[in-house]
Amino acid sequence: MKVILFCQNTYSFGILDPIKEVLIAEKHSFIWYVAEKILTDFPFKKDNHTTKISDLLEFQSDVIFVPGNAVPHYLKGLKVQIFHGLAGEKKGHFRIRHYFDLYLTQGPYFTSRFLALKEKHKDFNVEETGWPKLDVYAKNSSMILQEKALLLQSHKAKKIILYAPTFSPKLTSAPDLLPHIKKLAQNLDYLILLKFHPLMDNEWISEYKNLANSNNNIVYETDNNIIKFLRIADLLISDTSSVIYEFLLLDKPVISFNNISQQINWENSTDYSQLIPLVSKNLNEDLFSKFRKEIFKNIHPYNDGKSASRMVEAAKSHLNTHGVPLRRKLSFLRRMKIYYIFGKQYGHK
Repeated sequence: MKVILFCQNTYSFGILDPIKEVLIAEKHSFIWYVAEKILTDFPFKKDNHTTKISDLLEFQSDVIFVPGNAVPHYLKGLKVQIFHGLAGEKKGHFRIRHYFDLYLTQGPYFTSRFLALKEKHKDFNVEETGWPKLDVYAKNSSMILQEKALLLQSHKAKKIILYAPTFSPKLTSAPDLLPHIKKLAQNLDYLILLKFHPLMDNEWISEYKNLANSNNNIVYETDNNIIKFLRIADLLISDTSSVIYEFLLLDKPVISFNNISQQINWENSTDYSQLIPLVSKNLNEDLFSKFRKEIFKNIHPYNDGKSASRMVEAAKSHLNTHGVPLRRKLSFLRRMKIYYIFGKQYGHK
């Protein structure tokens, strides 16, 4: 089986890496497509990779795994949507753009919605597999605990707090929380890690980097894969971001500000000035722990570390039943969008 791992944003690397490991173990051939704008951040440069759509046409793939919203319809192969987050409340998560043949969902909440959409549109299939980015949760736990202990020791801190806001200008808490994060850092028992989305406004990236530079117990993290920081943190501060669900699945407390989810089973506030007492409260009491079981059951009930394997199996099964699609049929406007993003290749419509 010939596979394309399709990356338009840096967050795709951590999602697709577990699939790559399965492909290697099963001796499938693969190529990474890495958008040129993120090539410098690509961590697997020894792997077969390209920035050119023309190389993908020559590759003649059987399957394309995509943790994003778009893929060229004229590429040969089964186009598989594997998603880039768990926030179903975000605008567009359940929008059908008709670029994909197969949707591999994370858990029952997502599966039921996409199955209903399948009945409506009748031009794609749906299978529940879990999400490969979270496979690592089942691995290397002792190493993570050792790394956390060393980090706390080096900063003479007792708890690690992760601040990971969304980049969306309408939803981000970054501007409003800046002075309160600064005050929170006055408690030297806290080591505060800042992990921002790669699309965050540069103004706020600069402001928070300056804050980290002037406080020994604030660290601005630049590693593109947030999973390590989720695993070592004791508490997450965010707003409306899918990272909340990734953290809740580790059974640890969350504080969000102005979250737009319809069902909030964690600490959510509209008052930024309450950050410090809310941090203390949730570290000491964790009153929402009982609600997290429902999140496990509905959002992502898989903790076996095998979601990537299920995705590869789902793709193989689909190919065995339906064969390799040569292209997707799209409306004129959808084709124009693809040409705008990826270019129009000679001989392909």
